[in-house]
Amino acid sequence: MNVLDLALTLGIGAVTLTLLLCGWRLLRGPTIADRVLALDTLYLSLVALVVLLGLRWQTPLLFEAALIVALLGFVGTVALARYLSRGDVVE
Repeated sequence: MNVLDLALTLGIGAVTLTLLLCGWRLLRGPTIADRVLALDTLYLSLVALVVLLGLRWQTPLLFEAALIVALLGFVGTVALARYLSRGDVVE
C-alpha cells in the first residue's frame, strides 16, 4: 500500500464521517436554517466523496457526476434560501 492509497482511504473515511454527521444535523436540527446549512454541507461532502472515489477507481466519469451534484446542490440551496426569505421561489 503506497501513500496515495493511504491518503485516499483516510479521506474517504473522513468524508463518510462528515456525511453521517451532516445527515444527523439535517434530521435533528433545531431550526430550519440549521437544516438548510446541513443540506448544503451534505452536498459538498457528497461531491468530495465522488471525487475521491473517482481518484480511487481511476474513472473520469465520476468527475462529471461530481460536477452535476455540485450544480444541483447549488440550485437547491439557492431555491431553499429564497423560499425561506421570501416565501416563494419564482417571482
